[in-house]
Amino acid sequence: MLTLAAMEDAARIVYRHLSPTPQYAWPLLREALGAEVWVKHENHTPVGAFKVRGGLAFMAGLARHAAPGTGVISATRGNHGQSIAFAAGRFGMKATIVVPLGNSKEKNAAMRALGADLIEHGEDFDAAKAHAARLCEERRLVFVPSFHADLVSGVATYALEFLRACPDLAAVYVPIGLGSGICGMISARNALGLKTRIIGVVSEAFDAYARSVETGGLVETGPGFSFADGMAVRMPDPNALAVIREGAERIVRVSDQDIVRATRLLYRATHNLAEGAGAAALAALAAEKGVYGGHKVGVVLSGQNIDRDWMATILTGGVPAAAP
Repeated sequence: MLTLAAMEDAARIVYRHLSPTPQYAWPLLREALGAEVWVKHENHTPVGAFKVRGGLAFMAGLARHAAPGTGVISATRGNHGQSIAFAAGRFGMKATIVVPLGNSKEKNAAMRALGADLIEHGEDFDAAKAHAARLCEERRLVFVPSFHADLVSGVATYALEFLRACPDLAAVYVPIGLGSGICGMISARNALGLKTRIIGVVSEAFDAYARSVETGGLVETGPGFSFADGMAVRMPDPNALAVIREGAERIVRVSDQDIVRATRLLYRATHNLAEGAGAAALAALAAEKGVYGGHKVGVVLSGQNIDRDWMATILTGGVPAAAP
């Protein structure tokens, strides 16, 4: 759990490189869902996702004691890797990013364009992460995890913006990958002394956080597929899980079909693109339609980085599937 001072320190770093993102209440979402729905547009950052905030805060901390030109390495499905590549460039470092085989071609291209040395390895995020750890030792690089206090402090700046702009939200729905986004929201809510309920959202194909909260243990799921690749995490981070258990109201599972419907609704109602994880919060609100009827509710559009082919499939009524 972060202090307000830690989050505001991170904000000073983040705002040297990007502006606060907007939050809007969209009339067509009210019409569709029967609530005043405020969307936090983290798709409007320089890499099209909220993760860049954490990358900047982490790299700023590393730069205070690392030599110029230090090499860093991390594993990702895309947005974390873009954030690290973006931030590494700003602080004079070189990023190596490991992604699983079959990863989003357009996210891969974006990471390379940001200067990352991209390596494809393994069947999923967890396999890519293990390979990144091996390369870290071999090449004497600094490993950047997907969950770390500095990452969460940077990410939490989006939550401070949202909750300060909309302090009377009855609830806010937040997608869960490894957990930095929801932990940042919980920390900001608590630091600001608000009563906003925070609802986590997971893919039903990768529901390890939901199972872990329900059972009281640390539950790992098996391999699977969801086009919401930002939520395709099989093992919870223990520190994130502890924060979620203490501060989240509940966790909602959503299917790829739910997310597809939410993606189309976001496009129709706001003309914003959303990747799978980015539409998941709205999918959960739609699945619980009526719970907050007539109330003011927030959803986090965490990112927009969806491949063109998948978006075309969604807009023509389909559901993206795994490559054969």
